[in-house]
Amino acid sequence: MNGKTVLIVDDEPAIREMIAVALEMADYDYLEAEDARQAHALVVDRQPDLILLDWMLPGTSGVELARRLKKEEATADIPIIMLTAKVEEDNKIQGLEVGADDYITKPFSPRELVARLKAVLRRTTPAGVDSPIEVDGLTLDPVGHRVTTPEGALTMGPTEYRLLQFFMTHQERVYTRSQLLDQVWGGNVYVEERTVDVHIRRLRKALGDRYDHLVQTVRGTGYRFSTRVA
Repeated sequence: MNGKTVLIVDDEPAIREMIAVALEMADYDYLEAEDARQAHALVVDRQPDLILLDWMLPGTSGVELARRLKKEEATADIPIIMLTAKVEEDNKIQGLEVGADDYITKPFSPRELVARLKAVLRRTTPAGVDSPIEVDGLTLDPVGHRVTTPEGALTMGPTEYRLLQFFMTHQERVYTRSQLLDQVWGGNVYVEERTVDVHIRRLRKALGDRYDHLVQTVRGTGYRFSTRVA
């Protein structure tokens, strides 16, 4: 297995089985849910790497579930591909507006599904995703999702973690707030630019006195991660 887990959310057992077989052949682990309540519990409990989410679900719809997952900080980063029999353009737009990363219309071939899934995982998996990155004793372990220093582990929220991961894999370059929004939050999420400043402050606080100088403000432009004195 490649270590990636996909959650299949569909109320039709035959479709779940077809997708499960395709995922197994492509070396993915998978979880299954038949409704939004079951899916939400699995997402919180197991933190899958990607969610294949049917638009039409009994009770809470797939779109409502996607909206909820994207609002909650713990689940906001998990990429979602919507599965739907709806082909109307406005449905596609609605799916993308709630934060879905891609959209596949039924019926689809298992090969197409796996290809689209791989593309979304590539897009949403930042560079430096497998090997730890170390700067002056500050170590980010992407697999364990941990940030450590010689004094021990640091505690930070998921957005601060993503910011730090982006900075540590793109050192010595200045990024504007809008570039950081695109790279860290994703282009289809509407967040105000000053939100970046709030998370930069939180990141510096989490890094503490020994490392907060690495995240540098470049007046009138944005921010840069650098080991050189600003």
